[in-house]
Amino acid sequence: MTPDAFRSRRRFLGGLVAGTMTVSAPWALAATLTPTPRQTEGPFYPDQLPLDRDNDLVRIRDRDQAAAGTITHLRGRILDARGAPIRNAVVDIWQVDRNGVYLHRGSAGRAQRDANFQGFGRFETGADGAYYFRTIKPVPYPGRTPHIHFAVNAPGAERFTTQCYVKGEPLNERDGILNSIREPRARAAVIVEFAPAADGLAARFDIVLGYTPVA
Repeated sequence: MTPDAFRSRRRFLGGLVAGTMTVSAPWALAATLTPTPRQTEGPFYPDQLPLDRDNDLVRIRDRDQAAAGTITHLRGRILDARGAPIRNAVVDIWQVDRNGVYLHRGSAGRAQRDANFQGFGRFETGADGAYYFRTIKPVPYPGRTPHIHFAVNAPGAERFTTQCYVKGEPLNERDGILNSIREPRARAAVIVEFAPAADGLAARFDIVLGYTPVA
């Protein structure tokens, strides 16, 4: 991929966020918002970040072949306790590839890892608090239901980690980490629908941080 083509793809992916997010008034949301429950980071945050750290995990810079798996457009907003969007929040995601392998030297099955899957992505929110990633639908691996890890570094707040799960996945019922969230409404807040889209799936996961920035 040429440098000009790569820059054009980055502009396209960033533009998808602005064109698809709906901003709601904080006062209309505050009464119904459920703070997103914190979940463990787990042992497989990449032990060496990839050189390509953009928000497209399906294609790695300078490689023609895309990652295996079902393309998923994952988007949402980072909100404070009032429902107001948080700008300049750095959102990291990481997950296993189509073969159930993390971008980590300690992950099982390293020999089968898909070298075309970035495994990690990063996005910084704008004024609307929105983020967007193009990735693949998560798959299960021994002991875990399909999930995507999130870490949010927001201004004035400590690092927040959680996980996003697939609505309707049968393995959810047996996943110990998901079911450690005892309160039903909080547990439902991290389970989202992966709906059909033109070129794969689309999912939306809003993250509500349980704090209000100091003015």
